[in-house]
Amino acid sequence: MKGFANLVRPYMVWIFGGIVIPMLLIVLYAFTKHGNSVMAFQFTLDNFIKFFDPVFVKVLMKSFEVAVVTTLLCILLGYPIAYIIANVNEKIQTLLLLLITMPMWINMLVRTYSWISILSDKGLINGFLVYLNLSPIKMMYTDFAVILGMVYNFLPFMILSIYTALAKMDKAIIHASYDLGANRTQTFLRVVFPLSLSGVISGITLVFLPAVSTFVIPKFLGGGQYMLIGNLIENQFITVGEWNFGSAISMIMAAIIMFSMYMTRRFDRDIEETSKGGGVVW
Repeated sequence: MKGFANLVRPYMVWIFGGIVIPMLLIVLYAFTKHGNSVMAFQFTLDNFIKFFDPVFVKVLMKSFEVAVVTTLLCILLGYPIAYIIANVNEKIQTLLLLLITMPMWINMLVRTYSWISILSDKGLINGFLVYLNLSPIKMMYTDFAVILGMVYNFLPFMILSIYTALAKMDKAIIHASYDLGANRTQTFLRVVFPLSLSGVISGITLVFLPAVSTFVIPKFLGGGQYMLIGNLIENQFITVGEWNFGSAISMIMAAIIMFSMYMTRRFDRDIEETSKGGGVVW
């Protein structure tokens, strides 16, 4: 047993060097003033107070708005797809899951950049509209382009989460609902959907959290002027050089994300307890 414990040590060193130390530096920068020397730090809360300026709060609200819309669209699109995959032949399931996961093999930056050639003024869609003698549409650098890019990149996470919940479901429960006189709609609304909510909650976590903090998609599809909270953090670190303020924003976002994870896990736990306790009723 001691030998297995020794195998953990390299991972602990990696975690400490790659996660713990950078997080401690972010905390240090967030609570200190800009321009401190190595030997004399001046602690302050000004970096956090600065964030509550209406301009930055508006950026945060915009980020939440885009993330919520993206998550809702992923649920609306992902649930039917996951339901279809879970109810087809196993061989076809394997093929469909492969098609869903194949885009994830490509770097997210490349996948996002490819949408520029599709949505730009001289891109594939507008070229097709011109071919049909229709007026081109302005799509790049809009909310539509950013949300489309997010849905495209994060939709597989929602599909796989819901599919996993549906695939693990005991089919005997569904057959029992038919035996008790329920039709397909009643069975879905009162049995299948409630029992698959754990997958929906997991999908929401996997989609909402990266959507609210991403900066690659808004930067490429929104053009430099499209500012979300992830772009604001990147801008503070790379362009402006305000590492202290950027660290404070990072800590605020980390707190918001951890609170969101806590609430979704608590909600997921309540759903499981309700299901085990006979909460799915006719």
